[in-house]
Amino acid sequence: MNKNDIAKEVRDYVTEKLFRGDVPADFTNDTALVSSRLLDSIVVLGLINHLEEKLNIEFEAHEVNVDNIDTINKTTEFLFQKLAK
Repeated sequence: MNKNDIAKEVRDYVTEKLFRGDVPADFTNDTALVSSRLLDSIVVLGLINHLEEKLNIEFEAHEVNVDNIDTINKTTEFLFQKLAK
């Protein structure tokens, strides 16, 4: 899976859960999700579960942090690196 596929998967999940498909024009892949509290813990856990199932990976507890999942771009980069291992 390439970075564009990963970014699309993350973005599709986040925008469906947050906006039900009606995405604001100012929402980008660099919009803070966790640190701005746009995503609550329930949605974050759902995202992690979704990504684990979709990408056939496992997150370690210490990996679920703002450095790795605060934006779509950060999440994409983290996942891309994780899948490369």
